[in-house]
Amino acid sequence: MKYICIGRNYAQHAKELGNDIPKEPLIFLKPDSATLKDNEDFFHPDFSDDIHYEVELLVKINKLGKNIPLKFASKYYDTIGLGIDFTARDIQSICKQKGQPWEKAKAFDQSAVVSTFISKNEFDLSNLDFTLHLNNNIVQKGNTSEMIFNIDQIISYISSFMTLKKGDIIFTGTPEGVGKINIGDQLSGFIKGQEMFNFKIK
Repeated sequence: MKYICIGRNYAQHAKELGNDIPKEPLIFLKPDSATLKDNEDFFHPDFSDDIHYEVELLVKINKLGKNIPLKFASKYYDTIGLGIDFTARDIQSICKQKGQPWEKAKAFDQSAVVSTFISKNEFDLSNLDFTLHLNNNIVQKGNTSEMIFNIDQIISYISSFMTLKKGDIIFTGTPEGVGKINIGDQLSGFIKGQEMFNFKIK
């Protein structure tokens, strides 16, 4: 199982970090050791003073696929979830300045928060609201209609470079409003008002 993450897939998020809007999906990976699930506590690492939350809609691949045509991409997932791509922003900034890969900033332990998964058939995936709450205050609000590249486009694009396997999870990008976490914070995420995760920062 692998996590395939899409960067800068919401125009306002790209702008808030001073990045150009991409012409094609920006892909990076997280290992399975990055997993944080079942509302376990997130333990703030010592190597960064600037860990940011980035809430994202998740898609779980349900069968093997390579070079998937766009018109068939919807057949490769039947459940969605919600997650957080935790990012060590201070380390990422240094890596970007030096032209280095982002793994230290993106792939560390517990950096991939994963909720339970629910049937996609309950929702209109072209117009789906999701939110992140920090200490019961909404800090990020996203809607899939604001994606630069939609879910099917992402799946087709990724599969042209790497084989998608059953159980792989795609992080589809974060909307604007990312920010720093602190020890003692509580994070909760919702898809259309349905709570998907709720955990503490320690």
